[in-house]
Order: sequence, then C-alpha cells, then structure tokens
Amino acid sequence: MLAFVRPLVRAALPAVAGYAIGSFPTADLVSGRRRVDLRAVGDRNPGWWNARQALGNRAARPVLVGDIAKGMLAASVGRRVARHDQWWPPVLGGGAAMVGHAWPVFAGFRGGRAVATFGGVAGVLSPRSAALAVATGLAVFGLRRSVAPAVQAGFVAFPFAQLVVDGPRRTAATGVLMSFVGLRFATATAAKRGAGQ
Repeated sequence: MLAFVRPLVRAALPAVAGYAIGSFPTADLVSGRRRVDLRAVGDRNPGWWNARQALGNRAARPVLVGDIAKGMLAASVGRRVARHDQWWPPVLGGGAAMVGHAWPVFAGFRGGRAVATFGGVAGVLSPRSAALAVATGLAVFGLRRSVAPAVQAGFVAFPFAQLVVDGPRRTAATGVLMSFVGLRFATATAAKRGAGQ
C-alpha cells in the first residue's frame, strides 16, 4: 500500500500546493492599494508588466518579486517531496503554480500570463541555466536600454543554457512549461479580438 501512496503524494502534493500558491493574487493586492483594477487598464493582464505600465516601476516591483516567489516556492515543494533521483515533482509543482497564476481560484479564474512565475520555477529547476539567462537579459538591457527585449532574450536563452547544463530530457519538460506561457499569450490575444479590442 505504501508503495502506491508515496508516489501519489509526490504527484498530488506539488500539484495541489502549486496551484494554491500560484493562485495567490499578488498583483491584485498591490494594485488594490492604489485603487487600480489591472483587468480594466492597459493589456488587462494582472501581472508585473501591466502593473509597471499602470503604476510605475517602483510600485510594480512587489508584483514581480511576488510572482517570481510563487514559482520558486511551488517548485521547491516539488523538490522537497521528490526522491534524490526524481526531477519531475518540481516541474509538476512549478507548472501547477503557472496554471494557478493564469487561472487563479482566488480571483475568478482571471489571471496573468505566468512569465514571472515561470522565471521563479526556472530558478529552482536549473539555477545555473537561470543565472545564464538573467545574464543574457541584463546584457541585452545594457545594449538596448529596454525591458521587453531583455526579458525576451533571457526567456529564449534559458532552454539553450539548460540543454547544455541538464540535457535534453529536463529541457523538454521545461519546454512544456514555456509552451504554456505561449498558450496564455495566444488565449489573451484571442480574448481581446473576441471582445473587439
């Protein structure tokens, strides 16, 4: 019986905890203090990018930190319950946090795009790869003095760095999480078009 229960716990605990952590409405708490509804302004995304546009860099910083922390915490739950040779529970916990961020139970299932949450997950899954991705982003920011291309460069650099550091299997799992971010952008774009915006 224990042989069945333990693997079930290793899957269920990161999934449930990750979704609950990801659902924590960081952006709503920050923007609510300033009486701004991020779902009604800008790109209508309750995340750091829209908070930055609507509230300014300094006010939006807690949103970025909080969303990254959600990904790190959820992936860490998975790492905590995993056996020493298991890499998938942190991926599961991190992925669940991204789903929770995108469709949060505490905010009417209307959430963000999970880019910053993925960044936190990436930092737990492959710290060296994440450090290389951040360095790439900072280098691009230094050249372009623009946040958007820096974030994009870091996002693209991560799987290439991970392929070298961790090999193809773990990189493929990370690719699934990255594909989720792409899916969220696509669904948000489709929703805007459907609303005639």
